[in-house]
Amino acid sequence: MSIRAEATPNPNAMKFTTDKIIFEGTNSISIMPGDTSEYDILNDLMQVEGVDNVFGYQNFITVNKQFDTEWDDLIPKVTEVIEKNGF
Repeated sequence: MSIRAEATPNPNAMKFTTDKIIFEGTNSISIMPGDTSEYDILNDLMQVEGVDNVFGYQNFITVNKQFDTEWDDLIPKVTEVIEKNGF
């Protein structure tokens, strides 16, 4: 399975795209601090230290980091969670 991390115009957001559909349908899912989702992958990502919020749609998840977190530290942790969830 391939996971691609791509920069976005927001320096605090990174888009993680997979080869598989993560979220069926045409609705997007957004999880903010204190929220939970029916999707374990989003709940797992919200538990990663440094993650502020997440947004998912079809085959990608955009992760917004906390301002004091470095992408070099966070990308491997996010990728690990996505892989552990089968994507």
